[in-house]
Amino acid sequence: MNPNHEREKIVNIEERIPKIKEQRKQKANRRLISFILLFFMMVLIIVYLQMPISKVSSVSVSGNENVSAKEVAALSDIHNGQTEFWSLNKKKTEEKIEQNKLVKKAAITKAFPNKVNISIEEYKTIAYLQKNDVYYEVLENGTVLPSEVTPDDAGPILVNWTNGKKRIRMAKELEKLSGSLKQSISEIYYTPAKMDNDRIKLYMNDGYVVTASIKTFASKMKTYPSIISQLDGKKGIIHLEVATYFEEFNKGNADKKKGN
Repeated sequence: MNPNHEREKIVNIEERIPKIKEQRKQKANRRLISFILLFFMMVLIIVYLQMPISKVSSVSVSGNENVSAKEVAALSDIHNGQTEFWSLNKKKTEEKIEQNKLVKKAAITKAFPNKVNISIEEYKTIAYLQKNDVYYEVLENGTVLPSEVTPDDAGPILVNWTNGKKRIRMAKELEKLSGSLKQSISEIYYTPAKMDNDRIKLYMNDGYVVTASIKTFASKMKTYPSIISQLDGKKGIIHLEVATYFEEFNKGNADKKKGN
């Protein structure tokens, strides 16, 4: 064995010992610093949670028209100065607000340090309910608003719709139509028959009359533009209940708006 080689190994180990000690010391220092930082962060969090700034300071509501901001705020169950800002569950809060029959969608956004905004999308007007010569807005989900209004081109007028469940189904069918097709309808009468409790009659703005069934209304009505394009201007009744066919008006005897 070479004595010189052994001496070199001893010298190398002696030189490395201080470096190893320094590395261990630095590692221990880093651990200590990390622990101290973690400790202070926990203290800061605890202090923050005890301060008023950690609570929601204001709730703003936007996009609402038919439902009041006060009602939306009440449904959210967010209370200024009480509700924790960071622990606020946005999804659950949105679901609470959407329980309102006028609210289609709610979206919660947080603004640092402690402000909350509630953005509302309401159900749109899809038709007008005629009741004792007075008109009321009917929303996409079938809800009827209580205030009297003057109908515009937002949707057709519903006549004889005292059955609430049928009205809701009709509103949902109307929602499936394009805007131009909805605007081409003047009035929709609910005209139930013994063989079809879903029977309806429509009076169109272009002079045609349409009979249909609520349950197949949207799918059948989408063919209306194609059908009238083939009639060469002849006016009459377009039947869309089971089989689709056209019945021309008798000369001098146009169909009257009796709803049957």
